[in-house]
Amino acid sequence: MEKISERLISWASILEPNTLEQARTATTMPFIYPHLALMPDAHLGRGATVGSVIPTLEAIMPAAVGVDIGCGMIAVRTQFTTDDLASAGSLRALREQIERAIPLSAGGYNRSIVATAEPRVAELTAMAEAIGLEPGDHASKWATQLGSLGSGNHFIEVSLDEEGAVWLFLHSGSRGVGNRIAGHHIGVAQKLMEKYFISLPDRDLAYLVEGTVEFERYIADLRWAQHFALLNREEMMDRVIRQVSDHFGEAVIESERINCHHNFTEEETHFGKRVWLSRKGAISAKLGQPGLIPGSMGTASYVVSGLGNKVALESSPHGAGRQFSRTAARKQFTHEQLREAMVGIEYRDTAAFIDEIPQAYKDIDQVMADATDLVEIRHTLRQVLNVKGD
Repeated sequence: MEKISERLISWASILEPNTLEQARTATTMPFIYPHLALMPDAHLGRGATVGSVIPTLEAIMPAAVGVDIGCGMIAVRTQFTTDDLASAGSLRALREQIERAIPLSAGGYNRSIVATAEPRVAELTAMAEAIGLEPGDHASKWATQLGSLGSGNHFIEVSLDEEGAVWLFLHSGSRGVGNRIAGHHIGVAQKLMEKYFISLPDRDLAYLVEGTVEFERYIADLRWAQHFALLNREEMMDRVIRQVSDHFGEAVIESERINCHHNFTEEETHFGKRVWLSRKGAISAKLGQPGLIPGSMGTASYVVSGLGNKVALESSPHGAGRQFSRTAARKQFTHEQLREAMVGIEYRDTAAFIDEIPQAYKDIDQVMADATDLVEIRHTLRQVLNVKGD
C-alpha cells in the first residue's frame, strides 16, 4: 500500500504515469470521501481509472462505473477431475459445442429467446416495467442478447484447480444494452455540466447529484443493467453446464457457484458515512466474501475470499489489467507469440486474439502479490480450454 496523497491510496506496484495522473485528477472532485483506492491492476480508462474504487457523497459519475455496467465473473466447481477430463474425449469437440451453444463476439445474439432464457427475460421485463425503463429504446435486441458472450477480454474457460477439480469460469457483462444505458447517462451528466456552467478537469467526470430526477433515473437504470449482467452470466453458465454434462456423459454437480460484478455501484457505509461506492474494475472483498480474479488468456485465475480491508474500501482487483492498449498489442506481438503462450490450452487459433495475448496484460502473479492484504487465495485455476469472441 502506498499513500500517494490524502485522497489517493494505491496497491499497484506497476502503475503507468498516465494512469496515476488520471487517478489524481479524479480525486479533485469535491464529493470524493474519504479517498480513492487504486487496485493492483489499475490502468487507464474513460474518465476514471479502471481498477479504482471511488466513494462519493450524494453524487455519482456514470463514467466512474464503466460503460459495461455489471461486467463480472461467474465460476462453478464441478465434481469432475483431471482424470475425468483425460478420459472424456476431445477438448476441441467440447469447445466447439460451447461455441455453438453461446453466441460470441460483439454483435452476437440468439436468433430467438431460448427456453432457459424465457424466465430471465420475463424477470427483466417486469423489473423494467416497474421502474419505467424501456430497454428497447437503448438496444432493440436486448432480450436475444441475454446468454451471449461479447468480445474483447470476455471469455469462457474450463480450468483445473490445484487439487485437480474441474471448474467452469466465464467473464461477461450487460452487453449492448448496458453499454447504451451507460453512454446515455454519461451524456446526460455532461449536458447538465454544460447547462450549469460547471467546469471539469475531464468531461468524462461529469456527475449526477443525488435527489435530482436525472440521478434517480440513472440509479434505477443502473440497477436494471447490473441485474441483466448477472442473469446473462447465469444463463451462459447454465448452457456451458449442459454442454459439459453431455461431454462427460454425466450431469454436472455443482459444489460451489460464485457470481460477482466488477463494474458497479452500491450504497455502502465507509469511515462513518453513507457513500455511493463505484467499483470500476474492482470486486467487493468484504471479510469472508467469495470473489473471482481472472488472469489473462493463457494465465492463471483465482478464487478468493475477501479480507475486509477498510482502507481499501473492502475491495480488491478484478484481474490482470492491461499494459498495452489493443492497438499497441497488435503492433507489439505476433500470431506466433500468441500460439507459444497458449501451448497446452485448447482455443480457437486466430490472429484476431493477438490483442488478448497474456503479454498485453500485467503479470497476474504480481497483481495477486500486491493484493495480499485485500484477499486470501482459496484456489488457483489453470485453464485447459478457452472460448472467446472475435
